[in-house]
Amino acid sequence: MLKEGLIPIPHSGLRRNYLGFWHIAAQSVANIAPSGTPALVVPLVYGITGNGAWMAYIFATVALLFVAACINQFARRTVSPGSLYTFVAQGIGPTWGVVSGWSMVIAYLIIGSSVLAGLANYVTVLAHAFFRANFDFVLVAAALVVAGLIAWFVAYRDVKLSTQFMLATELVSISVILILAFIFYAHHGTLLDPAQLSFSGMSANSLRQALVLAIFSFVGFESATALGHEAKNPTRFIPASVLFTVIATGAYFVFTTYTLVLAFHGHQPTLDQSNAPLSVLAQIIGMPVLGLLVAVGIAIGFFACALACITAGARVLFAMSRHGLFYEAAGTTHPTHSTPHVAVALASIAVLLLPLVMVLLKVPVLDVYGILGTLGTLGVLFSYILVSIAAPVYLRNRGERYGLAVLVAVVSVLAMLVPVIGSVYPAPPAPYNYLPYIFLALLAVGVARFLYLRSKRPEMISAIQADLVREIEELSA
Repeated sequence: MLKEGLIPIPHSGLRRNYLGFWHIAAQSVANIAPSGTPALVVPLVYGITGNGAWMAYIFATVALLFVAACINQFARRTVSPGSLYTFVAQGIGPTWGVVSGWSMVIAYLIIGSSVLAGLANYVTVLAHAFFRANFDFVLVAAALVVAGLIAWFVAYRDVKLSTQFMLATELVSISVILILAFIFYAHHGTLLDPAQLSFSGMSANSLRQALVLAIFSFVGFESATALGHEAKNPTRFIPASVLFTVIATGAYFVFTTYTLVLAFHGHQPTLDQSNAPLSVLAQIIGMPVLGLLVAVGIAIGFFACALACITAGARVLFAMSRHGLFYEAAGTTHPTHSTPHVAVALASIAVLLLPLVMVLLKVPVLDVYGILGTLGTLGVLFSYILVSIAAPVYLRNRGERYGLAVLVAVVSVLAMLVPVIGSVYPAPPAPYNYLPYIFLALLAVGVARFLYLRSKRPEMISAIQADLVREIEELSA
């Protein structure tokens, strides 16, 4: 019940009880883009820690399980399209919730831009393979525009269509990569690699540095929480999806990393120098055609990730707009499709324009992928830290036991500080050394707007709190 004088926030208008477990899981899996990690991230991890690369992914999986445990303290008890925005607000207050919300919006939209660039890169790879194309600039720009428009339409039209598409595309891309790995082991004859099992050449310092990139591979696993109003049995399916995503993709990352390191022993160029390691793996087993199929799968996976980023980012914008923190129309839903169509359009425009402008400014497309991916990751890590802090406070405010939650939160925060500190010390080369400050500047814009609105409408905080309470009461009913 709202206090007298407060403006009530209307019901969301999103389609309730619409998405099953696999639709929800598809959102998180697609947001991670697991098919892209062996192709673009694993070589970098290997370059840092060598034969310990697979162990870096084991540590990253464990670290993200602690973060998932903190997120699930909320996901088991409440639902919202606002994802970590509303979770943090319920734990440590609307102000920090807004900070987390803007951080997630920045993260989802910029990561969506990054993977759209990754898709464009693989379109050129395929064009070179099939047509010997020599018009990369036009091809990249066209791929960005076409993929961006298709992603907008799918996200605008139907959230179930969106998640079904993401599920199908990720299954195809991951399956092709796993088939390639299994054929390699059939040819190789053994799973054992003494160099990796003994961590030959690995040091504690190199493992710590490699964790920065390994954790980057998981970014977006929590995005299923943005489907809270649209999920069936949300307090069961969403937490299960969050855990499933971390465990399943973690196992996949460990397996593919171990496989690539084993396959590249004695090979020139080395894994860290290869720009297409999965295609090389296909050549090693004498089936280069599988390399082309893998490239297709990776391109599809990047598209699914861009779609997932638009879907999740639009719902955070939608939730914040309903609270008066953004463009009012972005807090409305389509009368027929029950999707946040205005928020989807705004998110799609941002996801498309950022890489397109950078490409038009002659920034190489792989640099666009790396720069934007790193920038977006900072936003997610910041929100992971805030939700970890918020979890035990939330339980304490509810009068529940929170001692174990404090321990889990401490481990989670410390684990996330590793990549955060690694982004500023030792200082990476330009332009990556500027990215933390660019992220803080973007975040400051959103926070400044919130502070301005709060000064003009002091009742805003109470209205947001009342809406969060109402969502909990609706769920209990």
